Amino acid sequence: MKLKIALFGIAKEIVGSSSLDLDTPDQQSVADLMRQLQTQYPALRELTSLAIAVNSDYATDDYQLQERDEIALIPPVSGG
Repeated sequence: MKLKIALFGIAKEIVGSSSLDLDTPDQQSVADLMRQLQTQYPALRELTSLAIAVNSDYATDDYQLQERDEIALIPPVSGG
């Protein structure tokens, strides 16, 4: 299945783009997606916290992705 992923903050800098198109196997979970991304972009492993949102809601690792899902990688945000 084809997934389109929006990237923010340091994740965007690591990948070098604000969005990413990926071909993934069917029955892909959020955890599977993270493993695939960390394999393709090893610097993502260094992030202590990285949330994945699916269709505007934070997703758990076992959430099963669908081809039309809106996916976003959201790194920790600091500021004040």
